[in-house]
Amino acid sequence: MADQSQRQQYARGSNIRSFVHKLQLHSPNSTQLIGFMTLVISSGILLLLTGMTLTVTVLGLIFFMPLILISSPIWVPAGTIIFIVVAGFLSFLGFGIAAVVVISWLYRYFRGFHPPGSDRVDYARSRITNTASHMKDYAREYGEYWQQKAKDAAPGA
Repeated sequence: MADQSQRQQYARGSNIRSFVHKLQLHSPNSTQLIGFMTLVISSGILLLLTGMTLTVTVLGLIFFMPLILISSPIWVPAGTIIFIVVAGFLSFLGFGIAAVVVISWLYRYFRGFHPPGSDRVDYARSRITNTASHMKDYAREYGEYWQQKAKDAAPGA
């Protein structure tokens, strides 16, 4: 009986040792631990800053709401005008930049420098030319067919 209890204790000890060994194999190293701690600390700081920002925003709205309501007849039209001016200016800049890029690409294309996408333009041009040529041939054949039909229908005309 004592022999059996010793075996059970040895088996439990080996189970515990194997569990501890597996735990040591899967435990994070110091670099992973530092990275995890950095993640936890920075996430906590960002969460705290988010809460403070929300609190200050709500308190600012509560405090300045009477001033906003009183001056809204001035701010709404002014904001609308500013928005339209800024949107127009940004659109002007965007279209201007797009025009410069297109003109630059066309210049390089017609000078023979083969800018990116020029092979697609050449392929499209050849397809359009081939299609136009085929349509011209088809129209000529179709016109001749109808001329022949007209001569057959009225031989004396």
